Amino acid sequence: MDKDLADQVVDIAQRVVASGAISANGHGNVSVRVPGAEEMYFTAGPSLRNHPASAVVRVALDGTLLEGELPPIQGAVVAMHTAMYADHGDVGCVLHTHSPYATAYAVAGRPIGCWVEALAMFGLAAGVPVSEYGPRGSEQAVAGIRAAMTPGVPAVLLANHGVLVFHRTPELAILVGGVVEEAAQAGINAAALGGPVEIPPGLRAAALQRAMTFDRQGTVRA
Repeated sequence: MDKDLADQVVDIAQRVVASGAISANGHGNVSVRVPGAEEMYFTAGPSLRNHPASAVVRVALDGTLLEGELPPIQGAVVAMHTAMYADHGDVGCVLHTHSPYATAYAVAGRPIGCWVEALAMFGLAAGVPVSEYGPRGSEQAVAGIRAAMTPGVPAVLLANHGVLVFHRTPELAILVGGVVEEAAQAGINAAALGGPVEIPPGLRAAALQRAMTFDRQGTVRA
C-alpha cells in the first residue's frame, strides 16, 4: 500500500465532509486512480467522517481486491467507481455520497436543472441527469449510470440512492459535489416560490466564458 496515496484518499474524505455535501451519518465512498496502473485506492470504512488510512483498500479496475479488507456494504458499490475509470481515461477521482438535497432529487427521480449559475460555470450547463434504479453497484445500476450520463457532465444522480461525481482531480470532484448539492437545495427552496427557473440556454455559455475570463486574469491586487 502506498502510504501517500492512502493519506491522499483520507484527506479527500475529510474535505468532502468539510464541504457539507454529505449526509448526517457521513456515508459515502471516495476513490482515486493510481497513476500508471489499472488500479484505484478506495475508502472501505463505514463513514467518510474520521476515515482512517488503515481502512483504505487497493482495488484493480476489474474489481479484484489487491490489498486491504473490503466489507460487503462498501464492496457492493466498487463497480460504480471502476466503471467511471474504465470509461473515462481522464477521470482521476470518483465521489459517491448521499448529500441530502441532491439525494432528494434522486429519490424523486427528478434531474437537477441549470438554475444555479455555478452549474453553468463548472461543466453542468445541461443540469444533472438521474439514472434508472438498479440495486446498488449492480450491473443494472452501472448500466443505468452509463445510459444516463450526459457527455461532459461530471455527475449523475442515482435513482433512490444518492449522487455520483467523477472528475479529473479531487479538487474538481469536491467542487462539483458541492455545486450539485447547492443547486438541489436552491431548487427545493424555490419550490415554495413557484419553482426554480433555469438559466436560458444561450446564456449558460456566457456564464462559463465570463468565469474563464476572470480566471485567466488571476487574482487582482491593489
